[in-house]
Amino acid sequence: MKKIVILEDNKPRRDVMRDCVRDRFHQFELVFFDDAAEMRTYLETNLRDTLIISLDHDLEMKPQENGELKDPGTGREVADFLAAQTPSCPIIIASTNTTAADSMDYLLRDAHWETHRVYPWGDLEWISTQWFKTLRNAIVSTAKPRDKNKV
Repeated sequence: MKKIVILEDNKPRRDVMRDCVRDRFHQFELVFFDDAAEMRTYLETNLRDTLIISLDHDLEMKPQENGELKDPGTGREVADFLAAQTPSCPIIIASTNTTAADSMDYLLRDAHWETHRVYPWGDLEWISTQWFKTLRNAIVSTAKPRDKNKV
C-alpha cells in the first residue's frame, strides 16, 4: 500500500491533516511522525512505497516518562537524509520557519526532488485549503496517464 508520510508535531494540525486525507485519499496509508530520527528510520525501509512526504521544520521538545525532555530534531535532518537518496516522490515543505523551510527546499531541489512550499497562516485553516490542495495536486501529478491503446 502506498503511504503518505508526514512530519508534524502539532496534534491539532495532525488531526486536520488526517481528516483531509481520510476524506479524499482513504486508499493510502497515512503515517505521522513527531520525531525526525524516527521518520528517517522509517523512510530507510519504506521510501519506495511512499507516495508523498510532508515536512515541518521546527519540532517541539517531547516530555519523557522520567520528566526529561527529548529533542525530536528538525525537518532539516529528514531533508538531509532524503537529499542523499534517489528522488522518488514529491515533498511538501510546510513550516512557519521561512528561513529553515527555504533552506530545506533548496537542498532538496538541488538533489532533484520535486518540492512544494506551503506557507502556514492563521490557525489551522491553511491545512484544508493550501496544504491539502498542494497534496492533492502532487498526488495527481504522480499518476501515470492511461495508455489509450490498452483498454
